[in-house]
Amino acid sequence: MTTYNWDLIERLLHEVQNSAGDSFAPRKYAEQHAAEKAAAGEPTGNLDELKVTATEYEKLLLDRGFIESRPEEEGGNGENFVLTARGSQLLSLIDSCIPGNDHPRQMLDEQSDALDPTTFDEVASKAQIA
Repeated sequence: MTTYNWDLIERLLHEVQNSAGDSFAPRKYAEQHAAEKAAAGEPTGNLDELKVTATEYEKLLLDRGFIESRPEEEGGNGENFVLTARGSQLLSLIDSCIPGNDHPRQMLDEQSDALDPTTFDEVASKAQIA
């Protein structure tokens, strides 16, 4: 069973939303994420491992259709992204700003690989988690 760091994925997806003119920098976002967790008194784990995980998530999110290259007419530079419909759906499920996001995260964690596109699409379509 594959487990994911949903907080880090949420951070990366929010950065995709806000990266119109900037290159996507997952290692930098992981460092900022760890600093925010530390400031809140939460454990951060190994920073180098978190940075590696962030770069792996970037590739996974791209390869599995959660993000795609930002079109040039929208400020794309070949190094930044936009959320796909699937990526927007994932963000809406795991967004910590939305009350009750623990249940969708739990449902995703119960899957053998929640970010497998077929699995995700099936789970996300279920009314009880949307």
